Amino acid sequence: MPVSAGLFRLLGDDARLRILRLLDAERLNVSELTGILGIAQSGVSRHLGLLKEAGLVEERRDAGFTFFSLAPALQPGHRRAGREGGTGANGFGPLWPLLRSHFDAAADTAEGRADMARLEEVRRVRKENFDDHGAAGEHRQVVPGRSWAAWARALGHLLPELEIADLGCGEGYLTIEASRFAKRVIAIDRSEAVLEKARQTAKRRRVTNVEWTRGEIENLPLDDESVDVALLSQALHHATDPNVALAQAVRILRPGGRVLLLELRRHDEAWVRERLGDRWLGFDDDELRGMLEKTGLSGVKITVGARRARDPFTVLIASGTKPQR
Repeated sequence: MPVSAGLFRLLGDDARLRILRLLDAERLNVSELTGILGIAQSGVSRHLGLLKEAGLVEERRDAGFTFFSLAPALQPGHRRAGREGGTGANGFGPLWPLLRSHFDAAADTAEGRADMARLEEVRRVRKENFDDHGAAGEHRQVVPGRSWAAWARALGHLLPELEIADLGCGEGYLTIEASRFAKRVIAIDRSEAVLEKARQTAKRRRVTNVEWTRGEIENLPLDDESVDVALLSQALHHATDPNVALAQAVRILRPGGRVLLLELRRHDEAWVRERLGDRWLGFDDDELRGMLEKTGLSGVKITVGARRARDPFTVLIASGTKPQR
């Protein structure tokens, strides 16, 4: 397809330009692109179809999935068969420099940074397996049944039956995992719509030991000293006052109970305020430690839970114990 008015009309769509920029960085499937772009899967498929028809992207099957990437004719340095080298050897003449200029400019925008951050999350999910953590000699070794999810669930077998409060539970994925080993889980979230989705997920999975309750993490609808564990996973940076939220978590703990916190280390990705509703751009390690100790918790621990090169987000794990009377 020559550089023409039709091609420029095709590229005059923000979603298609975002797709091309992402595929310049990584080959992706439709599901991954849908999660990154935040648009309907049908829309992503339609855009990919148009880009493929124009010869800008190609698709290949791998391990049961269909992945999309930039077509070789679009990539710099590619030569068409039977064509002399030189300017325009990529098959689209001046098109690649124009796209490259756009990609570079998009990298400095909030939307561009958001897309790249979500791409890193896709990469993290792909890599978070034993290949990434095992010995060098085991790298890429295929061992049926190896799974971090199974290990996490296995650790639950070592715990006593606990009553857990999942504060800011969202759609309840962690709540349902906790329900596998807990005696009872009380899941709190401010959004009734989100809680309803969580209830439906729990119903499909036949989970019966979770109570779904609407409430604010800074004003918990729970009695004093009523649970063994207060869990806040990526919830504190949404709180209006994180110190109040932590004080509430400690209030509902029985003596000897523990706060378990998964939270972002402080970062500079300001786009999360508008896109994700974050009130705080994470917390410094010492800041988080001080906040937990201020509530009266003892034995406070702060460790890194997840961190990858190029990923702007580091997950911290923090915990502390409510002293016995």
